[in-house]
Amino acid sequence: MASQQQADLVVIGGGAAGYFTAIKVAEENPDAEILILEKGKKPLEKVRISGGGRCNVTHGCFIPKDLSKHYPRGEKELLGPFHTFMTGDMMGWLEDRGVETKIEDDGRVFPITDSSETIIDCFETSAEKLGIKVRLGNPVRALAPSGDHWIVETDTDGIQTKTVLFATGSSNVMWKMLSALDVKCIPPVPSLFTFKIKSPLLEGLMGLSVPAATATINKRLSAKGPMLITHWGLSGPAILKLSAWGARILSEVNHHFDVRIQWTEADREDVADWIEDQRKENPKKSPVSTVFPDIPKRLWERMIHQADMSRGNWSDQKKKSAERLIELLADCRFEVKGKSTFKEEFVTAGGVDLKEINFKTMEHKRLPNLYFAGEVLNIDAITGGFNFQACWTGGFIAGKAIAERISTFH
Repeated sequence: MASQQQADLVVIGGGAAGYFTAIKVAEENPDAEILILEKGKKPLEKVRISGGGRCNVTHGCFIPKDLSKHYPRGEKELLGPFHTFMTGDMMGWLEDRGVETKIEDDGRVFPITDSSETIIDCFETSAEKLGIKVRLGNPVRALAPSGDHWIVETDTDGIQTKTVLFATGSSNVMWKMLSALDVKCIPPVPSLFTFKIKSPLLEGLMGLSVPAATATINKRLSAKGPMLITHWGLSGPAILKLSAWGARILSEVNHHFDVRIQWTEADREDVADWIEDQRKENPKKSPVSTVFPDIPKRLWERMIHQADMSRGNWSDQKKKSAERLIELLADCRFEVKGKSTFKEEFVTAGGVDLKEINFKTMEHKRLPNLYFAGEVLNIDAITGGFNFQACWTGGFIAGKAIAERISTFH
């Protein structure tokens, strides 16, 4: 092994949280020697693929308490930090560095260029100007405390550093390394996944969506929002939200469970009233030609067929068929047999136990000078830019604390 190097801060992980924290430290303490170690050949890969390559940097939610409610794990712990740095602050941070952003109708925030490369360029340029060193293809193999320092070992050398930031994202290898240091880690399970469903109702209808469906698994687990039919089952914001909030419960049953779908905002009584209105006002019209509001025509035709209402007019339909249609629209039941990852934006529920972290500094409570930011922590959110915001907020707080700590060493 080569001779030991010296650093003020070693950042383990060259992703969103790692870069953002390193930049904050360097801006607060320009003399700090900072080194980012990234195991991959390219940094900021998750930034690159986020939002279909557009980078959904945050969400247009500007009230800390409301923002915290989008985190199945981390809601309570993030409330205080969000009062320090949140969505508007991140948008301002980017604007100060020449990156303009926009808020889309669904609240997601993107750079106006619609390109993740804009964000990557911003981070890499900022890091370079601040003298932050980045080593790619350089995984960390071991980490150990040594007096008031830490020793970080890679394949090529050892680094003695005053402070360490873990920003490794969802990494079983890193969680095992931390567990060896007696850092408690919650075992990871998948979050943000879609539901695998085989049903005659959905078959061949991939690509159809509804704007305001409600998915329910049990009395405690329910989510509302747009829903998408895919070739493997159901997806869209409502399903992804439900998968996040139910991540641990659904993992315990190996992702085999029943889900109930209310396809529109209309409940059973509303649907029954609508059908009765059709009988009275459109008795000579066929049910196929009278599409229920917000239901795609092809899905409606499939429902009419399954309810045995394809023949005849509204006045000809039997009570049993009407009841079946009510069920299909307002209380449709499916058996879920597995999950599919949501694009490349895989998120896990699990990581470093939040009880072990001081959220005023992001430092471990028992291991001095060891800090955390990003998905290495047991924090995750629904889709929409919220996971990145947790990275920025944690990175901002950690960066400020690390810079202050480093100054006490000099």
